Amino acid sequence: MFSEKNAKLGVTFPKGFTAAGVKAGIKKSGNPDLAVIYTKTEAAVAGTFTQNQVAAAPVYASKKVAATGTAHAVVSNSGCANACTGAVGDADAAKTQAVAAAALGCEPLDVIVGSTGVIGVPLPMEKVEAGVKQAVSELSPDGSEAAANAIITTDTHTKSCSTSITIDGKEVRFGAIAKGSGMIRPNMATMLCYITTDLAIDQKLLQEALSTVVETTFNMISIDGDMSTNDMVIVLANGEAGNAKITEKNADYDKVVETLHAISEGMAERIAADGEGATKFLKIHVHGTKTFADAKAVGMAVANSPLVKTAFFGEDPNWGRVICAVGYAGVPMDPEKTVVSFGGIPVYAHGVGAGADKDALAKVMAEHDIVIDVDLADGDAEATVFSCDFSYEYVKINGEYHT
Repeated sequence: MFSEKNAKLGVTFPKGFTAAGVKAGIKKSGNPDLAVIYTKTEAAVAGTFTQNQVAAAPVYASKKVAATGTAHAVVSNSGCANACTGAVGDADAAKTQAVAAAALGCEPLDVIVGSTGVIGVPLPMEKVEAGVKQAVSELSPDGSEAAANAIITTDTHTKSCSTSITIDGKEVRFGAIAKGSGMIRPNMATMLCYITTDLAIDQKLLQEALSTVVETTFNMISIDGDMSTNDMVIVLANGEAGNAKITEKNADYDKVVETLHAISEGMAERIAADGEGATKFLKIHVHGTKTFADAKAVGMAVANSPLVKTAFFGEDPNWGRVICAVGYAGVPMDPEKTVVSFGGIPVYAHGVGAGADKDALAKVMAEHDIVIDVDLADGDAEATVFSCDFSYEYVKINGEYHT
């Protein structure tokens, strides 16, 4: 459903949105590091945030914006997380909002702020302030790609998408940019995702739709089992498509949920595939459980196992590591009923190895995208977790990250 033609337009594909990304000097590398997304027309805002109890200053600031129900802008920087920075960090997040609001002609509580980077380091506010003003001066309907470049850290590439649907006879557009590569586990991660749409919808319904979608998409990622301090997914809906405002759960609302799910799932998969140092994208499909929570618990146990991750990096079909993780996931299971498959090839069945053809299995393990299927044969529920392998490069990236 995604338009490759308009993918680069990302957050500026919907009507009324502009964006920019600039080099503010926050990063030592000199790469772009500050983005602004803006809609002059007031937008309904919805957000989900990290569940880490040590949340960064921008998370608290943006929760206050989301609580108002409306917003006009997003300011997002990379290179500094503004986390564990105390009262100074809170003041810097507020100052960022104030500077952006003054430049844009809105109120500070109209500005979402997001940050990503090293924890425990204060924002270089002179650079941030100058960067915000520059970005505002460069806002453009073609600025999404520059904004996407400005929010990434260890990502190897930007992540953006766009699509459109018909609501009430009107074309309704959606666009998104995201970053995320490491410190990623369930319930959000060092991940930022900004979604824009020109849809007209009640704010509470927008929030409900986003919260529902996030549970089965972004909350199903695990790169390394670490939960960040800074994650957020934000949706801005400015209503410029001109559709009759969605105020109840009906067929149009269902279509919006479906679209948000497709966007979020696609971005979640791309984030997992771009995990730090990743050479494999692992999709862990667990089914045959009594509840979704049980299936998710099993999938996450497999995804978070360093032994599973390193086995797939080495292209070693060591199914013993997978069934071991399934067994300690804390979900009741019967080894005699359980079947584990790699790329559609059963490798463990009914308590023992399945005697898979070695050559066929070697071909599966050599692929970049691999599906690990786990059938517990104990119910009708299922869940899919998105993950990747652990490589030498992952250790190198994270061993040198702070320096």
